[in-house]
Amino acid sequence: MAMARFNRASIAGAGLAGLAAASALAEAGVPVALSDSAARAGGRCRSYFDAALGLTIDNGNHLVLASNPAVAAFRRRVGATTPLAGPEHADFAFIDLASGERWTLRLNDGPLPWWVLVPGRRVPGTQAADYLALSRLLTPRAGETIGERITPAGPLWEKMLHPVLLAVLNTEPAESDATLAANVLKETLAKGGRASAPRIAMPDLAHCFIDPAVGWLAAHGVPLATGRRLKALEYADGRVAALEWADGRQDVAADEAVILAVPPWVAEGLVPGLAVPTDHRSILNAHYAIAAPAGTPAMLGVVGGLAEWIFCHEGRVSVTISGADRLIDAPREELAARIWADVAAALGLAGAMPAWQIVKEKRATFAATPAQNARRPGQATGFANLFLAGDWVQNGLPSTIEGALRSGENAARLVLGRPPAYG
Repeated sequence: MAMARFNRASIAGAGLAGLAAASALAEAGVPVALSDSAARAGGRCRSYFDAALGLTIDNGNHLVLASNPAVAAFRRRVGATTPLAGPEHADFAFIDLASGERWTLRLNDGPLPWWVLVPGRRVPGTQAADYLALSRLLTPRAGETIGERITPAGPLWEKMLHPVLLAVLNTEPAESDATLAANVLKETLAKGGRASAPRIAMPDLAHCFIDPAVGWLAAHGVPLATGRRLKALEYADGRVAALEWADGRQDVAADEAVILAVPPWVAEGLVPGLAVPTDHRSILNAHYAIAAPAGTPAMLGVVGGLAEWIFCHEGRVSVTISGADRLIDAPREELAARIWADVAAALGLAGAMPAWQIVKEKRATFAATPAQNARRPGQATGFANLFLAGDWVQNGLPSTIEGALRSGENAARLVLGRPPAYG
């Protein structure tokens, strides 16, 4: 085993990237101190009790896929035993609210995509030849958008590619970086349905990711300081010499590494000359305190409505709308009513709108355009003991849970003097 390049580490940021880095280092025997400016760990993947609903909810519905290796490795490391929910096979249920048509996209388990030959498994109104567009998406040129790679029109685009890619990229798909889409498709769709099966955190993100990690770190002697804001970094001789926290100054030892697992706009203000993504997209989530009818899929894609994806939890129905900049300033009551109309139509619910909550993430992800993807920095910096982590650093994926966890693992490996695990 390679000798550790640094013998200890301080990590600013206890979102999934910071938790992944801290757990990987602690597992390797490196003493770690973990801090976050928020009141609890989790970052944008957080759960909390909402008084308006009388329920614990997530800030948003975060989907992972069965093939995500960093998700599996992280949950295994921290002993997360709450299973991720989802179908045994890659079945994606949809409804078109404009026409009332319902269908289920059913991918076969293996990598040979024979499902496109079966009318009952593919998108209504499509022919097998239409799916050649998927092969074109797998081989983009650098800097090319999806709209430049394939024609963004027709039933396959409207009823499958647009809703799926919008959810993955959180950016209008036609304007998004085709390489980011290709990297996701290569790890999922190109490997078959078994790799593409959706997995949902139920009952919530805290049970499936955050609480097990925080508990594991505590059991391994890793202190977590919440409500602790990093104000500045002090540099000397090409390295970070001190951390200026809101509660005081911390000298950084000669054998100590620093990992910034903070949002890009925070990192930009802390690291001289650092280029980061500067354009972001919002996500809007609506939560309703009502049980879905028996037999409703755990996840339902919606076409032709304001709602895009409906998630059915125990005693709660939640809706996610990606790329939601156009809605982010609309009145909450108006949004709740408009989204509820879609939910009621999709799930066959009648009666008054139940208790609700609207959650807005104005800077949920970086815009997945070629220009913004090019601004993503690497994880090593110009300072010998400073490393970056987060779903916004270069990791080949758009802003996802999988990307955040990969970045944390890679940052830990750099601290240990090892090559990154994920390219």
